[in-house]
Amino acid sequence: MKILAITNQKGGVGKTTTAVNLAAALGAAGQRVLLIDMDPQGNATTGAGITKKEALPTVYQLLIGAAGLQEVCIATEFAFDILPANRELAGAEVELIELERREFRLKEALAEGRASYDFVLIDCPPALNMLTVNALVAADLVLIPMQCEYYALEGLSDLVETLRKIRHSLNARLEIEGLLRTMYNSQSTLTQQVSSELENYFGDKVYQTIVPRNVRLAEAPSYGKPVNAFDKNSKGAQAYNALAQEILERVSA
Repeated sequence: MKILAITNQKGGVGKTTTAVNLAAALGAAGQRVLLIDMDPQGNATTGAGITKKEALPTVYQLLIGAAGLQEVCIATEFAFDILPANRELAGAEVELIELERREFRLKEALAEGRASYDFVLIDCPPALNMLTVNALVAADLVLIPMQCEYYALEGLSDLVETLRKIRHSLNARLEIEGLLRTMYNSQSTLTQQVSSELENYFGDKVYQTIVPRNVRLAEAPSYGKPVNAFDKNSKGAQAYNALAQEILERVSA
């Protein structure tokens, strides 16, 4: 079981889009996939076709020890399972501070699912809080979606420093699996410059797959579907299928 935290402290870079669509693409490729929504906004939950009102119990109950993995897990119609979230999860931030082994709650809760899944994907909130720390402590690998724009590079250096601290103090096995260029506009000179800088600095950690700006990809969540179920021929669907294959090749290498 490989556990990937999909994270970036900057919002609006395509974390949730990547989490939902990569889960669906890996599932379609025959992998057993669990998606964990660790963001109180619950967008990965609704993007997977689960209404937040139905979604009880949620990751919140899992983290505070009020429910087990099997009680929280929901099978979606898109070839992956999900641990859903809603605004209640925001309360976990406060409650976790009081609990023993607060940084390890998610890792320990996932132990019972180790034999059930090939991949666990964690959609992290856009902040370094106790929810994100739990995700990074549970994870083996980090996938960083980012837009190729100037401020993204600034935020990336902060994130790399955060990962270094987590590796040093809480999770020595944590590694960057890859950087994914999202919302890519090939017509923009700045986009191309930032993309080149990423490749120069991170080398083969930068995925060859690039996710373009794509209307169908943006529309799919409003229908509660991953893009490969909404429009399998769209450029967005093709990009996430290619990313799934690239990750499978890396992990098996």
